[in-house]
Amino acid sequence: MLKEATGEETHWAEDLPSALTRLREQAYSAVVLDQFLLENEPSESEQVLERLETAFPVYLNFAVSGMQRLLREVRSALHRRKHEEAQARRSVEQQIRSEMCESLTALLLSCELAMAVPEVPPPAAEKIRIIDDLARDMRMRLGAS
Repeated sequence: MLKEATGEETHWAEDLPSALTRLREQAYSAVVLDQFLLENEPSESEQVLERLETAFPVYLNFAVSGMQRLLREVRSALHRRKHEEAQARRSVEQQIRSEMCESLTALLLSCELAMAVPEVPPPAAEKIRIIDDLARDMRMRLGAS
């Protein structure tokens, strides 16, 4: 049912050592954990939680939670994961864009300083202008001012 509801590949582990083995073998988007097992097997629980990596943990007490709650919680975890991945991607893109713009600004300044050197040979001046044009084009594509 979980696979049908989420479209995600679903695996089952009957105990925490089995879960730990699965987590070592494959990466998961979300991991559903029985709170009862976590509370009653603290050392194994800690190992499992350390191996989650980027998977979103979903904690449920299967003794009192039904399938509808499980589905709701897993869908919510998958939604949060997608949202956080998109946010992280935007952050990385922004950081790279900022670093590129800094490098391009330094490149443009170097071109201006090189062109200000007296008696720059015409072939060198032309190459510097080409580099300057390319840097300005790249900066424009990055959306920098």
